[in-house]
Amino acid sequence: MQHCFWQRIFQQTFKLVTVIFIATLVWITQSEGAYAYDNPELLPDNPTPVVDLAKTLNSVQENNLVQELEKFEADTGWKLRVLTQYDRTPGRAVINFWGLDDRSILFVSDARGGNILSFSVGDAVYELLPRTFWIELQTRFGNLYFVREEGEDQAVLTAVRTVENCLSQGGCNVVPGLPREQWILTLISSVIGGVICGFAAQPRKEGQVFAWQWALIFSPLWGILFVAFGIGPVVTRTNDWLPVVRNVSGFLIGVLVAYLSPIFNQSPGAENN
Repeated sequence: MQHCFWQRIFQQTFKLVTVIFIATLVWITQSEGAYAYDNPELLPDNPTPVVDLAKTLNSVQENNLVQELEKFEADTGWKLRVLTQYDRTPGRAVINFWGLDDRSILFVSDARGGNILSFSVGDAVYELLPRTFWIELQTRFGNLYFVREEGEDQAVLTAVRTVENCLSQGGCNVVPGLPREQWILTLISSVIGGVICGFAAQPRKEGQVFAWQWALIFSPLWGILFVAFGIGPVVTRTNDWLPVVRNVSGFLIGVLVAYLSPIFNQSPGAENN
């Protein structure tokens, strides 16, 4: 028994030491790699707002983007810079190269991760574009599905132009535009909210037509699903009324189906009796 006990202790200790060793090795390797690829010599000699080390953009796209960013900076004072990289990166050298400050936004495209987009945002930018905006921008245009369908170049260009439009109009709390996948989620949320409201409103007393008290009690639940998750994301991202009409219709259908479900479930024998 004692032999088995000490054997288990030895095995657990060996596993723990192995895990710690592997984790330390990975950390050291990543740290050394980051320093090894931090090379300011990768930056061009001539000033340019776009450094395309990964060759994500073709020559026409790059030239157009350079002119676009230079004009945008001259017109608005906001400094937008784009860096694409793959196996090597200039690292923090871009700060001095571009003179990044509180009114600067650095777009970084790196295909080595699950999401190719990342951002370095100046403090003054957050007054117009909050942190949640950048999270949504990254998840919408940098995810693997968007990149697979549209390409890495469109992921970068679309993100840049979305930011330009938002800064030009005085800021955005959310990323404009309503993707089909996101609208479907809002529609599902609206329908579920309607179902909950319809079940809550079913009459529970003889002669009662609509149990508004119960509907009111459950209003925080179906209200959040319908208003906050169903209508809110739509009206804040698009001026198109069609998705709103569809979500309202889905909510009302959910209410009607849930409210009338006792009638549908009532057996013919019960009606005859």
